[in-house]
Amino acid sequence: MFSVSEPTLFQSAPLFRVAQWSAGQTLPSACPSKEGLGVAYSPPEIVRRQSAARSGVVVETMQLKRLAPFEYRFRAPCHLLIAAEIAERDDGETLVEGLPRSRQRNFTQKLTFVPAGHDFHGWQKPRALTRTVYLYIDPRGTLADPALRFAEIDFKPRLFFYDRDLWHTALKFKSQLECRGPMLGQYGEALEMLLMHELAHFNGDGGARKAVGRGGLACWQQKRAADYIEEHLADDIPLATLADLVRLSPYHFCRSFRQSFGVPPHRYHAARRIERAKQLLASRELSITAIALMLGFSEVSTFSVAFHRLVGQTPSRYRRSLD
Repeated sequence: MFSVSEPTLFQSAPLFRVAQWSAGQTLPSACPSKEGLGVAYSPPEIVRRQSAARSGVVVETMQLKRLAPFEYRFRAPCHLLIAAEIAERDDGETLVEGLPRSRQRNFTQKLTFVPAGHDFHGWQKPRALTRTVYLYIDPRGTLADPALRFAEIDFKPRLFFYDRDLWHTALKFKSQLECRGPMLGQYGEALEMLLMHELAHFNGDGGARKAVGRGGLACWQQKRAADYIEEHLADDIPLATLADLVRLSPYHFCRSFRQSFGVPPHRYHAARRIERAKQLLASRELSITAIALMLGFSEVSTFSVAFHRLVGQTPSRYRRSLD
């Protein structure tokens, strides 16, 4: 049996790189695993990884490929939120700097939070094929509400805990990674803002617990945002662009937009896109493929799924129903 205090797989694999970012470096836009910047596994070939990066969050999924002992390590100037979907071991231990080490054997559907700069490492003999979601979070996330002062929060480490809101947000990031679509830009930005507020709230930061006393958008703000969306239906509009138009932070814009329109910006944008599609389908001048491309969908199948989700039938069936 081996443990973190004995000669380990890491010591016998000198070419294995532990995750590191230099101070002041922004989160990489490339895949963390390809760049050697994610949670490091030894042996590295024991896991299958998939990842994608946004401006302030890198989301990565990890799937164990075989039941064999492995080790893992991580330390970087970014926060790490871990959602263990399947995690059972016959033996092993996990350590997050600042907390007692744990030999807990079953931590399926448990979360772990590693603050920036903290060590995270461990080893295990798995009982099941581990499946995990990693969220690497830039402490200086540009989409955070300025009043939150996210970069200044002194986050506390947590090991094997459960919080419903954080758990569901982590799974939404995983879903975004697996099912990319044309409207996920705004949705991804909204998830980033939500994640930062949920982390601050869970950490017990007083400012994050205070409700923001702000109503909906003013009439001129509603018109400016709606007009811009209507003029750019085929585009993936960043939340920051809409927020700048009405002179609000992205966080306050999302809150106010939802109060005014009853839905978040990405859903409003999607609904207006489909309404335009219905008008074009009724005219019969364009093929369904041409309409899909005109409205910014990369594939007809993606357009068909989005249309069916909101209308209840496919574009072709909807067009036939107009006869």
